[in-house]
Amino acid sequence: MAPPTFQDRRAAGRELGEALAEYRGAPLLVLALPRGGVPVAAEVAAVLDAPLDVAIVRKVGAPGQAELALGAVAEKGVVVIDRAMAHDAGVDDHWVHGAIARAQAEVDARSLLLRGRHGVLPITGRIALLIDDGIATGSSMTAACQVVRARCPSALLVAAPVAARGAIAKLGDLADRVIALHVPAHFASVGQWYQDFDQVTEEEVEVLLDAAEHAARTLRRATLRRQ
Repeated sequence: MAPPTFQDRRAAGRELGEALAEYRGAPLLVLALPRGGVPVAAEVAAVLDAPLDVAIVRKVGAPGQAELALGAVAEKGVVVIDRAMAHDAGVDDHWVHGAIARAQAEVDARSLLLRGRHGVLPITGRIALLIDDGIATGSSMTAACQVVRARCPSALLVAAPVAARGAIAKLGDLADRVIALHVPAHFASVGQWYQDFDQVTEEEVEVLLDAAEHAARTLRRATLRRQ
């Protein structure tokens, strides 16, 4: 197995931001998939001087293999399930329906928590840049793409520090561009590419979103003073 490529999510985000430097100054909105995508996206937003928001998605993991995504649920009731993978995992429709309901409840709770404090930034007419800490099966990002596309961005981009080849092919049908710093030939899990892959807490998400809002306000004031 290849050694870890990134020290942690924030280091990966800084590297990803530099790789996306062509979008600095564009009408861009960076959208993170909580929770792991938020530290990555916060660094990208800082490098590109872009606002940061979240695209709330909950993965539906296989029984006993939480990292194996059978699908995902997003805001607005979007559900993506890979029926072939579910069959291979030995789960029936009853289990799938229950897992979807639990995931939807978590999406609704997180949306209530985050949207009540941070609101929703407008996407229409902007370039939407969806970011996660890595893309394995692509199910979570697929659900996020469907939600964001419905909000009429001028373009929809997907980016991650590392992604599986199959996921990139799948997302290429949904996004205008898919960017990954590393696309390894053998992909077991996102965590294997990080030295530090500790779970991101809700408190960390709040701190990063608060900091991004403060930076955006500061940038707006500086821009107005120059005008």
